[in-house]
Amino acid sequence: MPDEETRIIEKLVREIENLKLGLDPNVLAGWYRKVENDAKARTPEHLRDSIQVIQNEILPMKFEFKTSKRAVRYVLEAIDRNLAEMPMATRLYFQKLSELIQAEMNR
Repeated sequence: MPDEETRIIEKLVREIENLKLGLDPNVLAGWYRKVENDAKARTPEHLRDSIQVIQNEILPMKFEFKTSKRAVRYVLEAIDRNLAEMPMATRLYFQKLSELIQAEMNR
């Protein structure tokens, strides 16, 4: 039977693996699509085409989230609605994205 120290180390290894998974380009791309689709579903029809996520083909960790100023509110709300379901590292990533979008809007 593993001792307490071994159980703690195994738990830390699992948590580190989960953190790495949350920042995988495919995981991020999936959450970007989910946020994009969620925002588009709640955005007035005439603004839906202004919301678009583009993943860089060469640098898969690089994303561009395009949106009009009038649709930003819907994007931020979509991010907030989905945060609780995201892995911790992904959640932190999208919280920072939300801050950056808000800062850009306040310029």
